[in-house]
Amino acid sequence: MSLVNRLLGYSTDELRHDIRRDAGAAARRRRGVVVASLLGIAAIGATTLLQMGLVRRLPDPPVRGFKTKHVNLSDEAFSYGRPDSPVVVFAHAFNMVLAATGGCDRARRAPLVPLLAGTIAGAQAAMAAKYLFHDMPYVDEAWCPYCITDALTHFTTFGLTLPEAIEASRILRGRF
Repeated sequence: MSLVNRLLGYSTDELRHDIRRDAGAAARRRRGVVVASLLGIAAIGATTLLQMGLVRRLPDPPVRGFKTKHVNLSDEAFSYGRPDSPVVVFAHAFNMVLAATGGCDRARRAPLVPLLAGTIAGAQAAMAAKYLFHDMPYVDEAWCPYCITDALTHFTTFGLTLPEAIEASRILRGRF
C-alpha cells in the first residue's frame, strides 16, 4: 500500500472499487467534478492556444459584444507575467485530482480532502464570478464564450463539492 493510501486509510483495492463502482451521491458528484473540469479544460484550452500564439483567432458567436481575441489578449490576461489560461487549466486539473482522491466515505475517513476540494472550488468560483460579472463587462467591455463556459464549470464544481465539504466539516466539528 502506498504512503498516500495509508495516510487516507484506504487499500489500493478498496480505493479502486470505490472510485469506479460506488453509486452513492458523493461519488456521482465527484464524477461530475471530473466532467465539469474536463469541459473547463476544453474551453480554456482553446484560449490557451490563442494566448500562446498557436492560433490567430477563435470563432465568436454572431452576437454583438463577443470578442474572444480582445478579452484573452488584454493587458489583464497577461498581467501576472504569463497568460492566464494555462493557470486555469491547472486549476481544473487540480480539481480532478482532488475529486479522485479517497474512497466513498472520505468525508469521514479523510475529511480534510473534501474540505480542501470545497475551499479551492469556492475560491475558483469567486474568481470566475469576478471575471464574469465585473472584468468582462466593465474592464474588457467584451465577452468571451469560452470564458463564460469556463466560469460556469467553476460554479458547477463548487456546487458539486459543497455537500461533501459541509459533511466533512460536521464530522470534524464532532471530533473536537
